[in-house]
Amino acid sequence: MNRDTDLFPNLKAPMWVVARMCQLLLALFMAAGIAYAQLPAPTAPPQNVRASIDAETRRPAPGDIVTVAIIMDPKPGWHDYWLNPGDAGTPLELEWKMPSGVMAGPIRAPVPETLIVSGFMNHIYKTKHAFLVDLEIPKNAVVGQNMDIRVDARWSACSDLVCVPESATLSVPMTIGRGTINNADRARFDLWRSALPVPLDRKALYAISGTRIEIAIPYPRTADASRVWFFAQSDNGFRYAAPQSARRTGDWLIVSSEVKKPFGGQIDGLLRFNDAQGLSVRAVPGAVPTGGNAVSVLGEGAAAEGQAPQFGFGWILAFSLLGGLLLNLMPCVFPILGLKALSLARMGGDESKARRDAIAYTVGIMLSCLVLGGVMLALRAAGEEVGWAFQLQDPAIVLLLLLLMVAVTANLAGIFDVGSIGAGEKLTRKDGMAGSFWTGVLAAVVATPCTGPFMAAAMGAALLLPATLALLIFAGLGLGLALPFLAIAFIPALRMRMPRPGPWMVRFRQWMALPMAVTALALLWLLYQLAGSGGLLIGAVAALIILSRLFELGRKQKSDAPRKYVVAAILGIAAAALLIIDNAAVTPPAPPSLKNGSLAFNEERLTSLRAEGKPVFLYFTADWCVTCKVNENVAINRAETANAFGKAGIVTMVGDYTRRDPDITRFLAKYGRSGVPFYLYYPPNKEARVLPQILTVNDLTALPE
Repeated sequence: MNRDTDLFPNLKAPMWVVARMCQLLLALFMAAGIAYAQLPAPTAPPQNVRASIDAETRRPAPGDIVTVAIIMDPKPGWHDYWLNPGDAGTPLELEWKMPSGVMAGPIRAPVPETLIVSGFMNHIYKTKHAFLVDLEIPKNAVVGQNMDIRVDARWSACSDLVCVPESATLSVPMTIGRGTINNADRARFDLWRSALPVPLDRKALYAISGTRIEIAIPYPRTADASRVWFFAQSDNGFRYAAPQSARRTGDWLIVSSEVKKPFGGQIDGLLRFNDAQGLSVRAVPGAVPTGGNAVSVLGEGAAAEGQAPQFGFGWILAFSLLGGLLLNLMPCVFPILGLKALSLARMGGDESKARRDAIAYTVGIMLSCLVLGGVMLALRAAGEEVGWAFQLQDPAIVLLLLLLMVAVTANLAGIFDVGSIGAGEKLTRKDGMAGSFWTGVLAAVVATPCTGPFMAAAMGAALLLPATLALLIFAGLGLGLALPFLAIAFIPALRMRMPRPGPWMVRFRQWMALPMAVTALALLWLLYQLAGSGGLLIGAVAALIILSRLFELGRKQKSDAPRKYVVAAILGIAAAALLIIDNAAVTPPAPPSLKNGSLAFNEERLTSLRAEGKPVFLYFTADWCVTCKVNENVAINRAETANAFGKAGIVTMVGDYTRRDPDITRFLAKYGRSGVPFYLYYPPNKEARVLPQILTVNDLTALPE
């Protein structure tokens, strides 16, 4: 039997097989996301930007134009977006459901403000405002006819740390009448209309030189103008976060900014000036006047005032790369890293083979991170409250990983040989890139419960950024995780320092079956935590049956007997177990009692304790988070820590994220986090301090000082 040191030692295939495996991996994780989305949804949380609808009159006459207001009311610290949201976020989207003949006009939006987060410009609203839409009532409407005006609204609600999709179905009943509007309704809508930009009666002119654009807007020389900002509504390729400057000459106000590349055609936009006043602008190419006096530009939150963001996207991407690199030091990935290093050692001086396998390993990791990140973003876009490692909160996915770990353990122990299952003699003689690819996949799957240093900030930022940039963050995480092996493969001096191949590698590979077996037992225990004794029974029985079939498979491999039916039986058993646990009425066990008088996480209780001036140590953990458990054993649950907390009167509060918990997901999002561990300390009457993700006793006993 081949004793190579990859997790899948004899799984060898050309690139077309690897491509098929990528498709299979994508389908597997998409199925996992679908399974997660089918879990019973919790009660819908309160909206961060509350939406409502109002009509200027509810008794319009036939042929009338009725103005309807979609009123948005952000909570403190939250915002929604203008028609062009800028670099991030999504604008308000409306899908009308109205009686036949009623027509809805375009959305008219109030003048927005600017906000830069992580180097990205956002065009936003922080306070209560209204989007106005005119509805045209058909002329053939009959007096007394009832009309139910309904609209499905979708928008992004964001804080400085996270964005969540929100939606609502709004309705306003109308009855065809005489079209009268009472004074109170008219005054209310006149106030909403006063926040809209005023259409400019003349066209503006613009000129582009390289990446610099100047827009000359007709503006009377006698009118005041300060705190100017141009919001581009047309997506012409503006650099929204670029500094702007303004000047006046004669009856022109000229705003300068940057574009990604030159373009032609018409520009639609909005000029904000003074105290949130606005003009709707349409600009065409033309000669822009020169000279003039400088005018101040919008200051707060705008790049024009030189307020550089603390961390731009380049830094965030670097954090994700560094976070992935440091993830190699986390205990959850040690077994796989040891095996991968030995597989490189096995290659000795074979440079081309080492590089091919390292690239395949990297592709496996990066593809897995991209798929996991994409599924997480898709679930959040669909309204699910999920975070990093969301898949380990679903019993069916945990069972699938359990059975996979049982098979890996059996393979490492020499019970059966992967390469002889059916790849064929022709494939087994080819390069073993597929084995490295799947080792990378497994490394990424095992690493997902961990959140290491630098990684937390990057993962939190990924929840705020546009999907394309967010996926780059996930790709950076995967590249960082694979970086040590790319370095070994592509730097000869490092590769030459690896131990020489020999019989010790075979023995070490067999010993590595032990940590894999421990991982399988940990997954079985996690299955019990998620699904109770029923889930434990299903997982244990399925694992034992599959293990017995793997013994049978190994016996047939040694005797070269037909084994297709054994392989089919193994796959059938796994599928049956997944169907059973996905449909069985399983009940998770009662949560264990908390240690040292700790309190279960409750945001209202936390607020109450802080109001009383009590110091609070709050931490979030999960049974599937190895880093969390290490921190608890070496720092949190130590007598020294308990004594120090007791003397200082520190209250400990614990948030258990083992199972799906939207309250914890939302709380983590407030601090730009998407996973655990996460540690906070609230000194008396002070703001929270974020603690390191790797704790020591000294870190905690020093908190009261």
